[in-house]
Amino acid sequence: WTLTGHMNYPRYGHTASLLANGHVLVTGGYGSTGYLNSAELYDPSTGLWTVTGNMSYTRYVHTASLLANGHVLVAGGYGSTSYLNSAELYDPSTGVWTVTGNMNDARYFHTASMLANGQVLVAGGYDNGIYLNSAELYNPSTGVWTVTGDMNYTRYRHTASVLTNGQVLVAGGSYVGNIFLNSTELYDPSTGIWTLTGYLNYARVLHTSSLLTNGMVVVGGGRHIAGVDTNTVELYNPSAGIWTDTISMGYNRSLFTASVLTNGNVLAVGGFLAGNSSELFKL
Repeated sequence: WTLTGHMNYPRYGHTASLLANGHVLVTGGYGSTGYLNSAELYDPSTGLWTVTGNMSYTRYVHTASLLANGHVLVAGGYGSTSYLNSAELYDPSTGVWTVTGNMNDARYFHTASMLANGQVLVAGGYDNGIYLNSAELYNPSTGVWTVTGDMNYTRYRHTASVLTNGQVLVAGGSYVGNIFLNSTELYDPSTGIWTLTGYLNYARVLHTSSLLTNGMVVVGGGRHIAGVDTNTVELYNPSAGIWTDTISMGYNRSLFTASVLTNGNVLAVGGFLAGNSSELFKL
């Protein structure tokens, strides 16, 4: 690891998006001054961060999706005083944010998935005491959100992965009473219907989910008992609909990141209690 430039604002609970020009856009989060609406760009060629346009709303634990036209859609999250249903678009060519259509439900700790048809599927989350099973679709050509089928379970702090067949797999999460889920389900964009699939071997929240080059999904870490992190890892086989345990990580991790590298391996970094450690999952 090599240190690179410092951001202009310390933050956590933010988003990071790789733009078409190779820069990385970081948005929102929580910092030393409270909830943030600031955004900044990282230039890999110089290692420097540059402040870009501010979002219209402060946002924390929101989502960011790179659209086919190169714009970035941010949606939901928690603002300074309330949960948000607002969404806005970032134009990399101008550095300006434009408000777009509101979601039908305010939500944070939800997921956002880019579908093959260019629409964005948002699912689940939490809104001021209400745990959500609702899902909706954003159409970039109209700027409108449309309600689609409800998930079978309310859930937030879950994960979502777009499979090679275009379906979306959501896994785990929690709901009222801090009950952790081992259920998983599939969204079919052609029908708008969610179907239950195999159960995780361990209920978990604040985990990661990564689509592997072989079409399988690896889920790792998170919390499986309130306050207790795990190092367990399991694989989902879409053709069988079954989860299988695989080798565990060296550290218990939650609230960490997992990135699929060009060689197909998965890099797990940091997390609660895992400090500055990182490790590789090799196919």
